[in-house]
Amino acid sequence: MFSDAFFSKLTDLRTRLIPRRAQDWLTTPRGLWTGFGVLHAVFLIFALVLATRNEAFSDTFIYRDWVAAGFNDQLISGPSPWVYPILALPPMAIAYAFGPALFFFLWVLMITVLNGVALGMLTDWGRNRKSMTAAWWWLSFVFLMGWLGFARVDGFTAPIVLIALIHGVRRPFVASVILAVGTWMKVWPAAVMLALFAVVKSRVRVILGGVVVTAGVAAVAAALGVLPRLLNFLTQQGDRGMQLEATFTTPWLWLSVLGVGDSHMYMNTDINSMQVDGPGTTVMSALMQPLLVLAALVVTGLVFWALHQGKQRGGIDRTELLLAGALALTTAFIVFNKVGSPQFMVWLAPAVALGLIHDFKAWRTPAVMLILIAITTFLIYPLFYDALSHNNPLMALVLTVRNLLLVGLLVISVHRLYVLGRDARTAAPAVTAA
Repeated sequence: MFSDAFFSKLTDLRTRLIPRRAQDWLTTPRGLWTGFGVLHAVFLIFALVLATRNEAFSDTFIYRDWVAAGFNDQLISGPSPWVYPILALPPMAIAYAFGPALFFFLWVLMITVLNGVALGMLTDWGRNRKSMTAAWWWLSFVFLMGWLGFARVDGFTAPIVLIALIHGVRRPFVASVILAVGTWMKVWPAAVMLALFAVVKSRVRVILGGVVVTAGVAAVAAALGVLPRLLNFLTQQGDRGMQLEATFTTPWLWLSVLGVGDSHMYMNTDINSMQVDGPGTTVMSALMQPLLVLAALVVTGLVFWALHQGKQRGGIDRTELLLAGALALTTAFIVFNKVGSPQFMVWLAPAVALGLIHDFKAWRTPAVMLILIAITTFLIYPLFYDALSHNNPLMALVLTVRNLLLVGLLVISVHRLYVLGRDARTAAPAVTAA
């Protein structure tokens, strides 16, 4: 999508904006960790200011109320805590350890620690100079996403998935265990688990990792007396309509903005979600789940096909295939989802960050697209969401551009899988084989 000339101009712009000596310092361990500290201090200080007012931010208000009510649905007005898998609840309980005032600060602090561990593993704790571009890209993405990476459960799962992908095909059991933990916090890491299962040689290890974690989760749920609710997250949102920001909602978004027919936006207070209703939305909402499953199966099948083609031609780089498959499946989980929550964009970053280290030229286009997705998403929420939800055409255009970027990213990632299968000719390096 972007030419070599485009990236050459980006490099020239970076050189003009940042002196060479500063660039050299930023790629040292001290420079990297200084950047990490400054960036996260911005969020931590803001969280601490809110703590002095006994406040939280965005969905963390809801999380805090859930803990205060002991996760008891009967004491909660609004969405149920069981819309999330069960492992999403312990971080909420931990953040409440010192009461409601410090809840949001401790929540942000835990995500900061996880981000630090992920960044450390990504860069060999700052010693791997080859990984510095990817590290700074990751930090830039986190900064541009703003509070969407800190005020939702997704902020925990993004670094967890990055850590799992770092283990990748070399340690499939460890990667599977980590991904299973992430899946029991928020479902989307299952997409990366699918890619891992398709790519590695020892698929039994992937299955075993998932089974071990799931058995442990079930045992804990039984001990706490909540086993009947363990799978509630699979059904809690089944009846919801088309969320305002979802990719497939875009036509009805514009019908609402232009005042055509009966299309309109409304707040679903039961799940705290802005939705769009109009002719055909009920049918589309019912179709989204099977479409998502079908898309996941098609992409997974393409990963298997690429691996088979590689074997036929002497081998394939399994790490590259894992990363490409993870990005394609995760993007499919977003594009074919009737829930289009803005924090979903953080799901896309782990595969791209590692991809930049593995094959910078192949992954630079997805990296630029994801930066643009982060910028447009931040404009949508939290900056101008009120305008968007009141039919502002400019913000509808921004959201449309963001959704087109998501579709473009899906097309590019699927095409990458096809190219890997078509062009596989040499055996994968030994370090990438499980």
